[in-house]
Amino acid sequence: MPASQSASEKPTALIALADGQLFYGKGFGATGDTVAELVFNTAMTGYQEIMTDPSYAGQVVTFTFPHVGNVGVNPDDDETGDPVAAGMIVKWDPTEPSNWRATENLVDWLEKRGRIGIGGVDTRRLTRAIRQQGAPHVAIAHHPDGIFNIEALVKKAREWKGLVGLDLAKDVTCAQSYRWDEMRWAWPDGYKKAVGNDLKVVAIDFGAKRNILRCLASAGCDVTVLPATATAEEVLALNPDGVFLSNGPGDPAATGEYAVPMIKGVLETEVPVFGICLGHQMLALALGAKTIKMNHGHHGANHPVKDLTTGKVEITSMNHGFAVDSQTLPKGVAETHISLFDGSNCGISMESRPVFSVQYHPEASPGPQDSYYLFERFAEAMRARKSA
Repeated sequence: MPASQSASEKPTALIALADGQLFYGKGFGATGDTVAELVFNTAMTGYQEIMTDPSYAGQVVTFTFPHVGNVGVNPDDDETGDPVAAGMIVKWDPTEPSNWRATENLVDWLEKRGRIGIGGVDTRRLTRAIRQQGAPHVAIAHHPDGIFNIEALVKKAREWKGLVGLDLAKDVTCAQSYRWDEMRWAWPDGYKKAVGNDLKVVAIDFGAKRNILRCLASAGCDVTVLPATATAEEVLALNPDGVFLSNGPGDPAATGEYAVPMIKGVLETEVPVFGICLGHQMLALALGAKTIKMNHGHHGANHPVKDLTTGKVEITSMNHGFAVDSQTLPKGVAETHISLFDGSNCGISMESRPVFSVQYHPEASPGPQDSYYLFERFAEAMRARKSA
């Protein structure tokens, strides 16, 4: 029982890991129960962006930073229309917001959107459990009466099939194509519309975050977004100057069943290609490499990455549980970035063409802004091809 609760206060929430470990806490947000993969995120800001990041589909997020809820929520910071993460776990109960941009508090926001929150948990101990056994399967429950069927919850966690082999991009992609012209937020005007952008970019939505599209628009791109299931013929029919492959959730090998043929078709042309996160993994698969499931993944806004082409180290935002196996990269494809935490692959490029991708999130939502240059690099590659 967490220290914030008195001995007579009954826990109203339960976290049941597949190995039988139990963590009790105080529920907030929606009631009920759900099953998912459990991960931890070390970011100190941006809990709303994290909860609405489509890459977190099928996952419950443990926040290692204790102050969650203190800046409230607002519509501008949503990365998609509704929360996609299955739930959130925090050390301290969310406080009332104290921020001039807040339009709602976190607890009400979660309740309206059907997402469970659990506070009063020893998140340090829970994070150690995740690191030791890999991202575990978990059932979380919020029952105001404090009555739980522990055996049934543990059984649900054990029987959940997990993310390996699971294609979630189809669940979070757009239903139909649309245009995007909103640029990055800037003081004092907020989000402004792009005018006169001349670089025609087709963005494939595997679960695209809005701020990625804003970064493309801010770099001079006229963006058309297509669903994850778009074919090469549909992409090339728009006569793009460049093709962007977005982030997204699930097993890249599963999504690759339909995405890889599309990417291979695009690669038969000279069109520049830029991928992020799942898009990076999709590009690697299309070029002949393989992906692997990580022990507990990378989730946070403080991950050091080294650019092997320049020697520069960037602090980056990450969210991925699968990685490209650098040992399987074919001839003609170079490893450009690596994680300084564990040496895992964080970027690739074709040696002879402007086709490149990174595992991390250069749009910085949330996170540092060290990697904005990648959007400019993509724009420069498109301009160079147009002027050739």
